[in-house]
Amino acid sequence: MILIVDFGSQTAHLIGRRLRQIGVKVSYAHPEDALAEVKKQKPQGIILSGGPANISENPSLTVDPEIFKFETPVLGICYGWQLIAHLLGGKIKASRKEYGPEDVILDHQDGLFNLPTERFSAIMSHGDTVTKLPKGFTQMGHTKQVDYAAVANEQAKIYGIQFHPEAHHTQFGLEILKNFATICDETIEPLALDPQTIIKEIKEKVGTKKVISAVSGGVDSTVATFLIAKAIGHNVIPVYVESGLMRAGTDDHVRYIFSKLVDSELIIVDARKRFLQKLKGVTDPEQKRKIIGGLYIEIFQEIATKHKDATFLGQGTIYSDVIESKGSKNASHIKSHHNVGGLPKDMKMELLEPLRNYYKDEVREIGRLAGLPEEIVMQQPWPGPGHAVNIMGEVTEKRLAQVIQADEIVTEEMKKAGLYEKVFECFAVMTGAMSTAVKGDARVYAEVVAIRSYDSNDIMTAQWTRIPHEVLAQISSRIVNEVPDVSRVVYDITSKPPATMRWE
Repeated sequence: MILIVDFGSQTAHLIGRRLRQIGVKVSYAHPEDALAEVKKQKPQGIILSGGPANISENPSLTVDPEIFKFETPVLGICYGWQLIAHLLGGKIKASRKEYGPEDVILDHQDGLFNLPTERFSAIMSHGDTVTKLPKGFTQMGHTKQVDYAAVANEQAKIYGIQFHPEAHHTQFGLEILKNFATICDETIEPLALDPQTIIKEIKEKVGTKKVISAVSGGVDSTVATFLIAKAIGHNVIPVYVESGLMRAGTDDHVRYIFSKLVDSELIIVDARKRFLQKLKGVTDPEQKRKIIGGLYIEIFQEIATKHKDATFLGQGTIYSDVIESKGSKNASHIKSHHNVGGLPKDMKMELLEPLRNYYKDEVREIGRLAGLPEEIVMQQPWPGPGHAVNIMGEVTEKRLAQVIQADEIVTEEMKKAGLYEKVFECFAVMTGAMSTAVKGDARVYAEVVAIRSYDSNDIMTAQWTRIPHEVLAQISSRIVNEVPDVSRVVYDITSKPPATMRWE
């Protein structure tokens, strides 16, 4: 077993997921409990995760230095590496920031860094940088900005890397984790996902009670409800709330799923007026998310009062929702997902979230193994708050109609170009920015629409899509000509990190 000390990184849980993927068991500990857990559990290896804190500003988020005296291999990732340097006599400064992909050049290709190439792209996300190595450490790799992007103390079996090997977009990241597992004398035997275990857990938890299952037509809620239905049959009650914020045609898509794939009686609630009324005058993104989450729960609880023994609310919450909503003790709050941070305190139903500890790619595989068709598990994701988080500022009836029309154009043109099924997600955004245009020889001052398209595996990291210019040109031409009161179109070319998937 490898013990992961969680300093609040957005990807701390992902480190464990990658290790489990290669068959290595993991356990987690908070920094203040790390030494006690090492003594108690006697792990084969220790990983110190990244985190939002900075050593240069506040070195109080730490571990007992005695943790390095057990002759147990230690790997520090990002903040974890900076903390190792700080505790063992190195120096750290707040400088040389890197966010997103950077090239790592290896100075030595052996041990932890026994890789097939000396140069690879890795995901960075840090403000502090180690500027002086502790005694006994050797520089193993660098970037153009950071001298000590990879280091090793082979005698003590302590290693440090400034990048994130757990991120899908870090090349050879999994190989580095495999190398560390080998250094820890762990056996590498890949594990398979098992939907039957999840179904059994649902049966044991729910028993003969009923579940109101929130469905949106998206991958997560469909897979969750599919598993719940396999566990408890007709005791699951799928509910689709037509908020008016979803993509065009979503209601028909949901009807298809819950008439052809899941044998349950679907309830559709038309709540478009309620959502627009609640969102009137609201411009703060967090407030919007919480209002939407609260209204969804209010509607689900109204449905539950009409069904005896409906004591659970099923949701398709996945781990990326949890961590961005501050899912661990030292994590930073990024945004409140409507199904996590937007939940009211006075909820009358108990949550049932069978996919809470899984990532998007795992959810797709679980759905596939459980029997859902490929076109369902591989569809583009769509957020619960829908177009409300694609509209910067107030959600009005006019701006909602604009973004729905612009988004349809994006979808149509990406499909025509054969790109829609190849990208993780693409959509339009009403930016709230205004610019001058000329239409019919007259000056127009109207809103700017942005296009966002990215490639991802688990939503934790993403790269913007290299859409051919001619496709972007067609999308732009159609939006400025067909969508009322739009002045121009821009394309978002920001990776994650630093950007999140959505603008809000």
